[in-house]
Amino acid sequence: MSDPKPPMTPAIRVLLDHKVEFTPHFYKYEEKGGTAVSARELGADEHAVIKTLIMETDSKQPLIVLMHGDQQVSTKQLAREMGVKTVSPCEAAVADKHSGYQVGGTSPFGTKRVMPVYMQKSILELQKVYINGGRKGFLIELDPKEIVRVLKPKVVEIQA
Repeated sequence: MSDPKPPMTPAIRVLLDHKVEFTPHFYKYEEKGGTAVSARELGADEHAVIKTLIMETDSKQPLIVLMHGDQQVSTKQLAREMGVKTVSPCEAAVADKHSGYQVGGTSPFGTKRVMPVYMQKSILELQKVYINGGRKGFLIELDPKEIVRVLKPKVVEIQA
């Protein structure tokens, strides 16, 4: 199911520039299927499929949140971590504008706008994760330590 030649998305360019080892995986994308569909299609554990969420603070400052596919983000805990009143998901059109990707194909790598990244701490306990490569139906498999090396996220405990 994997294809050796990934599409040249901004995410892939960033990974190549940073000499990150990754494996591209393609799957049949289903609208509103989320990580359950990609995990099923790739035969992967949904816990290892990392969702990239574009959120914003009460003052409309955008940010990226990385969370396990089978878990939810505690926006209250994230707001506390950030020292802001509230954090909430962006509307799809706003998220697309900040990231430069379409919702469903959002990668944390190569975003149009540089945004702070917050990553659930337990992601680092996994040996390999699957994260969006910048296109619907396209995930990349890599070592989560590479996410830390390239994106320098704030590692937080924010699962609901």
